Amino acid sequence: MTIFMTFRIALKALNRNKMRTALTMLGMIIGVGAVITMVALGNGAQVSIEQAVQSAGTNVIMVNSGNFSSGGVRQGQGMSNTMTPDDAVAIREVPGVQFLVETINNRGGQIVAGNQNWNTHVEGTNVDLPLIKNWPLESGQFFTPTDVLSASKVCVIGTTVKNMLFPDGGDVVEQIIRIGKHPFKIIGVLISKGQSSVGQDQDDVIYAPFTTVQKKMRGVTYIESMTVSAASADNIRQTSDAIAAVLRVRHKIQPGDSDDFMVRTLEDIAAMRTETTKTMTYLLASIAGVSLLVGGIGIMNIMLVSVTERTREIGLRLAIGARGGDVLMQFLVEAVVISLLGGSIGIGLGYGLSRGLTQFLQWPTYVSPQAVLVAFGFAAGIGIFFGFYPARKASALDPIEALRYE
Repeated sequence: MTIFMTFRIALKALNRNKMRTALTMLGMIIGVGAVITMVALGNGAQVSIEQAVQSAGTNVIMVNSGNFSSGGVRQGQGMSNTMTPDDAVAIREVPGVQFLVETINNRGGQIVAGNQNWNTHVEGTNVDLPLIKNWPLESGQFFTPTDVLSASKVCVIGTTVKNMLFPDGGDVVEQIIRIGKHPFKIIGVLISKGQSSVGQDQDDVIYAPFTTVQKKMRGVTYIESMTVSAASADNIRQTSDAIAAVLRVRHKIQPGDSDDFMVRTLEDIAAMRTETTKTMTYLLASIAGVSLLVGGIGIMNIMLVSVTERTREIGLRLAIGARGGDVLMQFLVEAVVISLLGGSIGIGLGYGLSRGLTQFLQWPTYVSPQAVLVAFGFAAGIGIFFGFYPARKASALDPIEALRYE
């Protein structure tokens, strides 16, 4: 019997019990759809991380205070006050360093302009920030080295802050806003960058000289972090190692002792986040894969019922010359057809759910061709694996006993 004829007989048999066939396929549909959706969420997160790294530049190095042990407690990022502007001066002398900005944040506080107010964060930074982040201005100018040295009360704002504080529009350069109890003059507005890959509004920020935030807002002498741009992406590892060596010497850290700072490239950060995302993707896909297993068991159950119901038919086929292999192939093809049809619909369902999550919840998703092929192959494998036993049972029936079956 040809494979074409086997498929025709299998489709006729499945069409005879449409509702049962549909319910059997439902397990595969849900299982494949769930796996595709979970993998798409994980892939989308990985793609977002990679895009964030590419947009920020592969030659960026983050230097954060913290990462030291005190009394058995490991202090995290920003939990140390040992990093100073003098450290930044020393790091600027490291070969391979192109740009550097010191960073200190002002925690909380209302921003007031006339009768409007807005709550956002103020970040103290330096003049190299637009160069590192490749962030030009919409109007005005960025603050100058003189503004940093003199701790001037000037600031550059994002477009979200501009729209919230000045809803009437117009030029806001030279306008005065109050940050807490301190008046600041707006000298520039950054062009809009929109949301980051993790959903954060990049335009909802105010930048001021880090010395102003240090001395006049926070009353401290330390900085919380530095962002360094290496001259070349080829020597970023050597540059980051040299920065760490300079800081260990300046902070008098003995060999074998833990650092009181963290030096990370964006590629390191992205690798850690990607690894975490992969772990979560595998976990979610494994959980969703349980429904595939349940669907396979459902296929086996239905095929066993089908073999029992069609015992006389099987006996008649064997009596008129059909071989055991033909009967085995017939029932195996039926199981595979159920799996593949359910898997195909499940792939469509998974793609639709992924698109829905992106459109309505703004969650990044990416349905890769590899995931679709794996899901389709897995569906076929489920059909073969769980369909083999019922098919083998059918092919092993004795024709005489089968014809006598009531």
